[in-house]
Amino acid sequence: MSHTDADRAHMMRALALAERGLFTTTPNPRVGCVIARGDTAIAEGFHARAGGAHAEVAALSDAASRGVDVAGATLYVTLEPCNAQGRGPPCVDAILGAGIARVVAAMPDPNPRKAGGAARLREAGVAVDVGLLEHEARELNPGFISNIERERPWVRLKVAASLDGRTALASGASQWITGEAARADGHAWRARACAILTGIGTVLNDDPAMTVRAVPTPRQPKRVIVDRHAQTPPTARVLGNEGALIVTAGECNAQWPACVESVALPDADGRVDLALMMRMLAMRNILELHVEAGARLNGALLDAGLVDEVLMYVAPSVLFDPARGAFERTRPLESLSSRVALSFHDVRRIGDDLRIVARLRSI
Repeated sequence: MSHTDADRAHMMRALALAERGLFTTTPNPRVGCVIARGDTAIAEGFHARAGGAHAEVAALSDAASRGVDVAGATLYVTLEPCNAQGRGPPCVDAILGAGIARVVAAMPDPNPRKAGGAARLREAGVAVDVGLLEHEARELNPGFISNIERERPWVRLKVAASLDGRTALASGASQWITGEAARADGHAWRARACAILTGIGTVLNDDPAMTVRAVPTPRQPKRVIVDRHAQTPPTARVLGNEGALIVTAGECNAQWPACVESVALPDADGRVDLALMMRMLAMRNILELHVEAGARLNGALLDAGLVDEVLMYVAPSVLFDPARGAFERTRPLESLSSRVALSFHDVRRIGDDLRIVARLRSI
């Protein structure tokens, strides 16, 4: 079906509304909705948080609160309306009850338990079109899609480095390689994640809090620590007042506070099974996983094919060898053909630094 300029404009507005839930909807998808008659939008809404109204219901409520009749109107939504009972009734019921004549959805619902909304609407005589600005809608919800289609989180690995790819001096000093604008931007990426992953090396060397501080957010991502030998100090800042999830390869540490949860996931070599850890996190509704770790864990995740995109801030400076690099591998590559191939997804300047988002070629 061909789309009009008005269709595209309304869906772009729905996408902008969905983005308002970027930091808050987890583990639910970010969804926006616009109700319109022709060129004119008459109501709008978005899903703000799990347990709250879905975007379609929020838009219908917006219309009702202003006395706007939506019968015969078109509803634009960034995700196919759900057709299953959740914390509330299916959105399809609300749409049919309101007398909406046409529904335009950006993407189909990948969740088989919630899908079928488009088919049911068509059976009830509603005109339905799915696929307008689908790429943009998928970009808003990579973790939601990954969890359903691959049963693991969307993994974003963040690195701040000099122009020669160094993340710290040989002494370990790294504050600050990049500027204030880049650091604030990095916190915005933290804020959208369900969890922040780091390794025991980073905990012992830097004692980071791994919290969102530079941007306002109503929630803090969960902290996850890969700690093979349960060495995390009980006073580590990353544990905070709310605790954290520590993934070991064996026993837990009896000195850890009661708020700390630990899971043992050893592989055949006595290390943490990283692939199994990803599946475990997906089962816990960790949709987007933000990694801020040292070269060893960074390299292990990348080498295991468990990274979807690299978020790299490059400062206009040179640290020289033997400063520390961003990725470490236990064995050197035997040939260039074995290198990890990425493609630039987004490149832009943030303050004085460069931000590169590069995705694995298979993504």
